[in-house]
Amino acid sequence: MTLDQELVEALQRDYTTAPISEQERVMLDYVVKITKDATKIWKDDHARLRASGFDDKAILQITLIASWFNYINRVADALGVGRE
Repeated sequence: MTLDQELVEALQRDYTTAPISEQERVMLDYVVKITKDATKIWKDDHARLRASGFDDKAILQITLIASWFNYINRVADALGVGRE
């Protein structure tokens, strides 16, 4: 958890303009692409992650975590969790 509220707000507004590293931005680009349509992920997406310093284990971890959050959010949405 970060205590940098300005960073949190910048990420919430638009991660593409937030003050993060290029490696973090590449990772978030990949996560957004998974979230929008995972069938659009290609070898070049993995190559871009590798070029940014992520190895295969890290790419797997990023993919699993993003996918898990997407799954849990969809289950919660379908069950009306958090809605009044």
